[in-house]
Amino acid sequence: MIALPFPAFPAVLSHAKVESPPERTMTEPCPDHPMVLAARAGDMSAFSRLVATYKSRIFGISGKYARNHHELEDLAQDIFIKAWKGLPSYRGDAPFEHWLMRLAVRACYDFLRKNRSRREKEVSRDALLESGHPGLDGVGAPEVAEETEALLEVRRAMILLAPKEQLVLTLLELEERPVREVAELTGWSETNVKVRAFRARQSLKKYILRLRRSSTTQ
Repeated sequence: MIALPFPAFPAVLSHAKVESPPERTMTEPCPDHPMVLAARAGDMSAFSRLVATYKSRIFGISGKYARNHHELEDLAQDIFIKAWKGLPSYRGDAPFEHWLMRLAVRACYDFLRKNRSRREKEVSRDALLESGHPGLDGVGAPEVAEETEALLEVRRAMILLAPKEQLVLTLLELEERPVREVAELTGWSETNVKVRAFRARQSLKKYILRLRRSSTTQ
């Protein structure tokens, strides 16, 4: 369990009212600035309002990397703890949402690196069902079952990728972010994003073929 910097934080994360923020570009003024300034000064109620505003966005991002509810809650909590600790570094020269999303992407990458070995050993159909992965409901009809197996196959192969490969494919393919935005979120150049994405797709194909050969020999 993560060591919390203040006792009230778990309640803030678990029970804060979710208010999905409107989509904004990276260059728009930050409407959260007064709350951010107050939170930086130690106002926990201001930070609670920031959590309420961005909770759904952070859970949405975390859900692309977590395989079950326990991992999801831990990862989201870790992101908000990092945000609280990192508030002094926020200079206000970009929207707070952009700063928070970059922090979240780095936290997800750290999560992938830290848990890669364990997750490779724990890939299972039960874990995917528990995580509520899209496409797993209504298994039974042949076309649905076929789609489900394809999703499971890709999911298993994704876990075998290196963390940077998982990250770039998740941002580009699952979240459908443009190359420019992925570059901004990761700190990579657009060229590096494209190169890593190409290599990640090649690796993904390789692991899918390996999993298929493995299944036919069992």
